[in-house]
Amino acid sequence: MDSLAEILVVEDDEAIADLVCLNLNREGYHCSCARDGMEGIRLIGEGTYDLVLLDIMLPGVDGYVLLEEIKPAGTPVIFLTAKGAVEDRIRGLKAGADDYLVKPFQVGELMARVEALLRRTGAKSTVLRFGDVTVCLDSRQVTKGGCPVVLTAKEFDLLAELIQHRNVALYRERLYETVWKEPFLGETRTLDAHIQRLRRKLGWEERIKTIFRIGYRLEGEP
Repeated sequence: MDSLAEILVVEDDEAIADLVCLNLNREGYHCSCARDGMEGIRLIGEGTYDLVLLDIMLPGVDGYVLLEEIKPAGTPVIFLTAKGAVEDRIRGLKAGADDYLVKPFQVGELMARVEALLRRTGAKSTVLRFGDVTVCLDSRQVTKGGCPVVLTAKEFDLLAELIQHRNVALYRERLYETVWKEPFLGETRTLDAHIQRLRRKLGWEERIKTIFRIGYRLEGEP
């Protein structure tokens, strides 16, 4: 297994579970999902996770019981629950949860809390995914549809920068200075040539857009 952070979501609301897993996958985490307490117990027993996102009110076995199953492994837990009273928060944190987020919540806040908790515990995703392209930052390997893609060092760094800032227009100056680690003096041929090679190697002629007088933007959903 690579160094991708493994996250288990135990949530019986299908819409919430799908939304959370979609956004976790977008951020480069590997997400497993359980829809009730018993399935949660089974997955916890079978796998190793860097973080568990846990609903409290679950069919069969509630979140407090699952928390007791998780605690011996030392896996951090964030409660995601509609139980928003102060006494519920206190009970959840005293029971051993590392964080407590009340529904409805903003997905951006959840992602920030996930990142912060994983950073504190030393588990951080080092894999980026966009469509059928996977980028492993540790091994500096790229695959497309499971097949290796050979990139130069600068092409790799440029690809990682584009994926990490997908759907954002990036100025040529920023891209050049981030990837080449030297001041941008206005000469764009080197950067433009690398973009052209990335487009060709990945088949991303329609994904990497040229933004007039600005730079480039990687467009699309991961």
